[in-house]
Amino acid sequence: MTEERTTSLRERMIEDMRIRGIGDKAQQAHIRAIKDFARFLKRSPHTATPTLVLST
Repeated sequence: MTEERTTSLRERMIEDMRIRGIGDKAQQAHIRAIKDFARFLKRSPHTATPTLVLST
């Protein structure tokens, strides 16, 4: 298994999902979707702007 860096943004997202009672598999799916989105943008999702998203 590869070791991944855990950013404060990811930690906060996971904690928010736990508080809302989202199941483990759903959490994994959300994290995977965000990782795919970041790969698509070639940057961290929190730095994305609507203009950037619409232009890619």
